[in-house]
Amino acid sequence: MPMPAAAKTILVMGDSLSAAYGLAAKDGWVALLADRLRRERIDYSVVNGSISGETTAGGASRIDRMIKDHGPSVVVIALGANDGLRGLPVGQMKTNLDRMIANAQSIGARVLLVGMRLPPNYGPKYTEDFAAAFGDLARSRKTALLPFLLAPIATEGRYFQSDNLHPTAAAQPLLLDLVWKELAPLLRK
Repeated sequence: MPMPAAAKTILVMGDSLSAAYGLAAKDGWVALLADRLRRERIDYSVVNGSISGETTAGGASRIDRMIKDHGPSVVVIALGANDGLRGLPVGQMKTNLDRMIANAQSIGARVLLVGMRLPPNYGPKYTEDFAAAFGDLARSRKTALLPFLLAPIATEGRYFQSDNLHPTAAAQPLLLDLVWKELAPLLRK
């Protein structure tokens, strides 16, 4: 017998780190989130709107359609890594993320902003401004914040695929556990 449709939806807007790049979709942290919600009988469905290579500009251009199509109660925004890797202006990234947050909040959705950090070779000013952008936005928009998605694995090479950018299947439960700490309180509101 099929499960009844969940009453509420979590929309994840991310890049390859949320799209399970190089893995079976079922092994990514977003799919593991859906599994956890089912196991714990928490009445939410998960829509993974993540696209490998996505920038904040791409997310900002898609957010309205995704919100209209899915009517989420919670939106997880995990974008910015590709902006940083391409050296795009931090101000432009902030503007795009701000638009996404505002559009999600306009329908009453709660937002979890998931931050990213860059390697030091981008220069201290850029890397500091980049990392600070997520906290600045979370404060100004009063959203939940996870400062660095890869925090539990960043210094552990064994958790990365051969490209040294994308987490392995073994890393995905660790990423989910980190996301869950910030996401779970939003599900109870």
